[in-house]
Amino acid sequence: MKRIVLFLLLCSQVVFGQQTNQCGILIPPPSLVNNFLNVYEAGAIVRTILDSVNWRKNFTLQEQDGINNAYATIVRNQRYIIYDNRFLIALDQYSNTGWASISVLAHEIGHHYRNHLVSGNGSTPAKELEADYFSGYALAKIGASLGEATAALQKIAPVQGNSSHPGRAARVDAIQKGWYYAKAINTSSTTTARVPVPQPQQNPPPPVAGGGWINLALYGNNAMTVYLSDDGRNFSPVALKTTQPFVFKYEIYNYGFLRLVNSPNAIIYKLMHNKDYSIIWNRRANNWTVVEVK
Repeated sequence: MKRIVLFLLLCSQVVFGQQTNQCGILIPPPSLVNNFLNVYEAGAIVRTILDSVNWRKNFTLQEQDGINNAYATIVRNQRYIIYDNRFLIALDQYSNTGWASISVLAHEIGHHYRNHLVSGNGSTPAKELEADYFSGYALAKIGASLGEATAALQKIAPVQGNSSHPGRAARVDAIQKGWYYAKAINTSSTTTARVPVPQPQQNPPPPVAGGGWINLALYGNNAMTVYLSDDGRNFSPVALKTTQPFVFKYEIYNYGFLRLVNSPNAIIYKLMHNKDYSIIWNRRANNWTVVEVK
């Protein structure tokens, strides 16, 4: 009897050369030096990255031998980063830098940090660029040079992108932008706008230049479920809490759509990128409404 487990995952798109894993990543040749990193301290590295961006971990780090992969996932409402220690060691050796494996872990942390998995749509080029941006930002914070932050993708990322992952140039550019921002270096292509995040006390890196985010806050006594869409036709449920603003991004247009109830007859609110919105109780109309916060 097969046991069916429904889960979402987002993967690092790093390319090597022969066999591919479940995320379409080409697997590097096995490391000939088992102690290339001596003892690989994934947990310590993750804590260092989280401390660098002043963020509390909301996922479980789990090693799984033999998967030749590293990915972010949600299983039964529990967030994970799953990684293969030998795979990461081989990646470092193949890329000739100890920062390669760290950049992969930072990338996966970025997926959880940006709440990419809650939509259920899997990997998209926009999500991967934002995770790359986060990786560049985090590596700069913990001491990597620009060359070290981009070394892995410079060598192993595919030149051409696909429907789920962008090509090498775009990904390297995203890492560079995150690294420059962390170092407070102004470039013509680096965004300087900060965005709100789910935890108000956090102080995160901004999104990739050109990206747009919508901040939605609920004002009331109880949590509620709303319905979001990027095309105005297909809506997905999202749980909102009164103490935790929700940040999301629609990747098709510069706006998204919101319904307060799951009904084709419900009012549809059009929300623009880079805007803040609040859901509040209208006492005069005796119903919930959505207003833009100026």
